[in-house]
Amino acid sequence: MAPASFTPSEISGYRILPLSLLPLPSYPVSATHYLYLRPHEPKLPSPTAVRSLFLVNVPFDATELHIKNLFSVQIGLPQGRIEEIQFAGGKRTVRKTEDVAAKPDNRKQGKKRKRGHEIGAIEEFEGTALPAVWDRELRRDGLTAVVVFVDRPSMDAVYKAVTKVRKGGPAPIWGEGSEGKIPSLGSARYINHHRLRYPDRHQLLQSVNTYMNEYAAREAAQVRLQARQRQVPDDEGFITVTKGGRNGPARHEAAQDLAIKQKQRQKGLEDFYRFQHREKKKAKAADLMRKFEKDKEKVRKMKERRGTFKPE
Repeated sequence: MAPASFTPSEISGYRILPLSLLPLPSYPVSATHYLYLRPHEPKLPSPTAVRSLFLVNVPFDATELHIKNLFSVQIGLPQGRIEEIQFAGGKRTVRKTEDVAAKPDNRKQGKKRKRGHEIGAIEEFEGTALPAVWDRELRRDGLTAVVVFVDRPSMDAVYKAVTKVRKGGPAPIWGEGSEGKIPSLGSARYINHHRLRYPDRHQLLQSVNTYMNEYAAREAAQVRLQARQRQVPDDEGFITVTKGGRNGPARHEAAQDLAIKQKQRQKGLEDFYRFQHREKKKAKAADLMRKFEKDKEKVRKMKERRGTFKPE
């Protein structure tokens, strides 16, 4: 691999930071890994984008401790200036306190629905995940990451320091300062993995119970939300038909109030369409015809009671 001095300092808007990889017992040869950085410019703007760096070609064994040591200890950023590190493909944990009733699920669903999708995204709640079977996460080589700093000056300081590191001396050693703070790789990783595959029964039971309690709470909240939707009309006066049957208003007075409101909303809309005007004329003519036939019948009965008039 070419030395760092022969590599460009920037390519396609990315600044290049060479990292020195120490030799391993299984591969006793030193190497250089290149990390690419630029200010984060997401397609959808976010409040933290202006103080974030976008990293490309992140090493497969990267952890938050690796990135923090690289920027804080080896490059010279003061401690505590990194707020968050987001690795591509990282799991998103759903908070337990999230209010389901306040955020109804309005996603369109087909005829065939799975029960797991009726309550929303509940794949993994905070604090309810099953016990891990690996002591640390390994990532696909060449992955991306976003480093969020506490402010814009901290991000600018790191971005400028990358150029100074290239000009001022040897490349930073990847993983320096994290020895003994993260689980080891190699055979020790797989020995530990075999042990973690059989978690403690009490720990496993507690995790499952916590998850099921959270699931039941969310399901009950969804049922309460649907019950309210079946009783409260929307802005147009319609009642939402939801799963679980139709339940009318709880009191007769409430039903009468709803009927009055519905009539008030429909005032002025009787002759809005042409067919309504025609139907109204037909109904009026039919009503006149009924009154005429009724009056004829009255006259006939009056004549029968009086009899036929015979002059003397």
